[in-house]
Amino acid sequence: MSRVSSHTTSFRVNGMSCDHCVRAVRDEIGALAGVGDVEVDLASGTVTVTGDHPLDHAELAAAVHEAGCEVAS
Repeated sequence: MSRVSSHTTSFRVNGMSCDHCVRAVRDEIGALAGVGDVEVDLASGTVTVTGDHPLDHAELAAAVHEAGCEVAS
């Protein structure tokens, strides 16, 4: 029996102010290759992404930017 490995990363996002922002961030990140799950916490501004391989920070940041927000530095 083989185990599927997953990789999780969390980061903060600036500019999320409503449920529309949450959906946009979730949809843009969820469209990236290898992403299995995206959890967005509006109150804390935290995004947690789980994928089947380590996810590229630049790709995640570009997806967040496409959603109209920015990854916090």
